[in-house]
Amino acid sequence: MIPKIATVIPAAGVGKRMQADRPKQYLELAGATVLEQTVRRLQQVPELRQFYIAVSTDDPYYPALTSLQQPGLTRVDGGAERANSVLNALVQIDAAQYPWVLVHDAARPVVRVTDVQLLIARCLSENAGGILATPVRDTMKRGGTLVEQTVERAGLWHAYTPQLFPTALLRGALQSALAAGAAVTDEASAMEWAGQPVLLIPGHADNIKITQAEDLALARFYLEQH
Repeated sequence: MIPKIATVIPAAGVGKRMQADRPKQYLELAGATVLEQTVRRLQQVPELRQFYIAVSTDDPYYPALTSLQQPGLTRVDGGAERANSVLNALVQIDAAQYPWVLVHDAARPVVRVTDVQLLIARCLSENAGGILATPVRDTMKRGGTLVEQTVERAGLWHAYTPQLFPTALLRGALQSALAAGAAVTDEASAMEWAGQPVLLIPGHADNIKITQAEDLALARFYLEQH
């Protein structure tokens, strides 16, 4: 029997690189906002239950999204950084009721349902947290304006979301890492800092994160494909 899985969507970012008139999660994408498309995609995964969406306390856009005002979707206050937003949601989740939690970027609206289900199946079967990722294909360079070094790509992965972990372990890892001032760029980095195993689950490269204007057109194309 698959245990209940809570879902956290951090959506409090301002998306400065997009240079739009509003945060990127509220930009239009195929007749809805990016955030709405992301929620709709995850709602297609039957294993996922209660959703917690972390938005800024003074967010003027979220209240207008009537499609997100429904049972099963809970708004929580976002924090200064992504990790703070996720932690704010985690402290509201009963780990006994939802022993696992899946965290997914608001700006990844085209993740494949089958990839999410593969992540869930692998993590539960091995009783370990994990993330969707793809192996690095391109030649990797380190540098600023000039190349300083060519980095061996073997063993390097692009880290995506969703990321799935035991609820209590992730909450504790985030609390400890933030208290220690550790760099927490995603949930996996907090778990790594805490010495917890993190599985790499191969996903698809079309699970893009919308960060720049041209990403919207690509996301629109992928939405039409699957």
